[in-house]
Amino acid sequence: MRMASGALIAIDVQNDFCPGGALAVPEGDAIIARINALMPDYSVVVLTQDWHPPNHSSFASTHGAAPFSEIAMPYGQQTLWPDHCVQGSEGARLHDDLHTDPADLIIRKGFRAGIDSYSAFFENDKTTPTGLHGYLSERGITDVTFVGLALDFCVAWSALDAARLGYKVSVLEGACRAIDLNGSLAEARRAMRDAGVSLQD
Repeated sequence: MRMASGALIAIDVQNDFCPGGALAVPEGDAIIARINALMPDYSVVVLTQDWHPPNHSSFASTHGAAPFSEIAMPYGQQTLWPDHCVQGSEGARLHDDLHTDPADLIIRKGFRAGIDSYSAFFENDKTTPTGLHGYLSERGITDVTFVGLALDFCVAWSALDAARLGYKVSVLEGACRAIDLNGSLAEARRAMRDAGVSLQD
C-alpha cells in the first residue's frame, strides 16, 4: 500500500560508497535489496547522488592533506575525504543493483567546487538549497523516510534538515550503513533523536 503523503529518499547509493569504492562504507551494498523492496510503498521516490567536480574543496588531495583530517572553511569545519564521486566517473554512478526506474527525481549535490553538500536539502552552509524541499512541497509530501549512505553523515544531515523544515521524519537504520568516524555515529543518532527524528530498524 503506497503512502499517499510519504516519500522514500535513498541517499548516495553509489559505487564509491560501496565495497571496492574510493570511500567505501562497510557493507554499503548490503542495503540495496531492502531499499528496492521499499520503493513500491511510497508515493514519491527520490534518489540523491554525490556529484563532485575534480579538485573539489572537500577532497584531501586538493589541500595536500591527509584523508579524514579537518579544515576550516568559510561555512565551518570540513572533513577532508579521499577523492570520490567525481562527475561522470564509474565511482559516481548509482550502484547497478539499485532500482532507478521507480525514482521520481534524482538530486545531484556537491557539484559546486567550493562547498560540500551532505544533506539532500542544503549544502553545508545550511543555506544554499538543492531544490528538494520545493519539489516535495509541490507534491504535497509531509512524511519522509531516509535510507542509504552514510548514516552518520549524508543521511543524518538530510534527516536533520527535513525535521527543521517541518517534515515528519523517519530513518530506517537497517537500510543504512555508517562510516563511524571518531564517534560520528553516536553523535548523529543523538542529534537525530533530539530533533524528533524517528529511528527505526
